[in-house]
Amino acid sequence: MTTWTTDELTRLGHEDEIEISSRRRDGSLSSPRVIWAVRDGDAVYVRSVNGPTATWYRGTRRNHEGHVSTDGVERDVTFVDAGSDVNDRIDAAYRSKYHRYAANIIDSITGPQAAATTMQLVPH
Repeated sequence: MTTWTTDELTRLGHEDEIEISSRRRDGSLSSPRVIWAVRDGDAVYVRSVNGPTATWYRGTRRNHEGHVSTDGVERDVTFVDAGSDVNDRIDAAYRSKYHRYAANIIDSITGPQAAATTMQLVPH
């Protein structure tokens, strides 16, 4: 199994926004979407603030593969559905990292609809 480098984890943990694309059936990548990501130890997690109906999230359901990029990080990833056992930690990570944003935005990304879409990004 491939892991994130220390530098990648640092960058992903500090960048407010990352670009994420899902891999289509023909192998091409969808148009990148800007989303928030959080780090929990040596893992990186994302959620759909708009829940499971968001276009980018639905794209991850097809084959669970895609690509992420941000400042100095370009990696193909597997989208692994996270169990509900991590939700409290991920909620706390979102609140900590994005605390300067409006409360209603933080409430959305930590709400039950978004939590149901929590995925770990596993590099390959």
